[in-house]
Amino acid sequence: MTAIRGAAAITGAASGIGRALAFELAQRGCDLALADRDEAGLKTLAAEIGSTRKVSIHRVDVGEPDDIAQFANEATSAHPALGIVVNNAGVALMGSFEEIDQAQMDWLFDINFWGVVHGTRAFLPHLKTRSEAHIVNLSSIFGIIAPPGQSAYAAAKFAVRGFSESVRHELAVAGSPVRLSVVHPGGVATAIARNSRTGVGVTDNSRRAQSIERFENAARTTPKDAALRIIRGIEKNEPRILIGNDARFMDLLQRFRPATYWAPLQRKLEKMAKGTAK
Repeated sequence: MTAIRGAAAITGAASGIGRALAFELAQRGCDLALADRDEAGLKTLAAEIGSTRKVSIHRVDVGEPDDIAQFANEATSAHPALGIVVNNAGVALMGSFEEIDQAQMDWLFDINFWGVVHGTRAFLPHLKTRSEAHIVNLSSIFGIIAPPGQSAYAAAKFAVRGFSESVRHELAVAGSPVRLSVVHPGGVATAIARNSRTGVGVTDNSRRAQSIERFENAARTTPKDAALRIIRGIEKNEPRILIGNDARFMDLLQRFRPATYWAPLQRKLEKMAKGTAK
């Protein structure tokens, strides 16, 4: 088991799952290096955690490799005992493949995929010096199933999954003290849908409002519950961490019907969005 101790670095820490993780890890005795583009949100979070833990805040755009490299240097200098890294920051983009342009797809990949890769690369040399350490990479249930309208997001989250699984196997073969978990949340009640960008080809403004409403109706897991599940996964060295009954259902359905899961899943999601799922 990986002990929750020392210090943890978290990207996307100012809101959602990252914010909840910061609170839960602090309660378990972790010092924290918190990164986000929202510096005001980080300051508020640090104030709420209080002085019982050492907390450093870092304004970081994970879409910028130099920002991540600087974050790793500052975080490990401020917290020499840092042994947990959570690559959590992520964004969403609404629209079909033909409705999003290449620049938008590049923007999403820079954050959702390359941010994870650069974060892993930047912290790994330090983590390898620890007696035990853990990397947590946030994928999504859309790194297991790929619904229409999520071509960019699903592609990036599938890439996070593949990257993370391969690196985990490499670390194990090398006998490294570093463990790695990849996280697949289902619907978690965060602001990711409200903060999403819209494809340049989307001309129906009502679709955005409908998409947000469907997500919020279906997002049954709280950020705190997601954080607790991730922490349990770290402690147990779980290679794959599924969050929520919806994620577990979709994972099983994809296993049984890998090429034909979408039709029954669409019916299930429509019921969940209406709040009538049984």
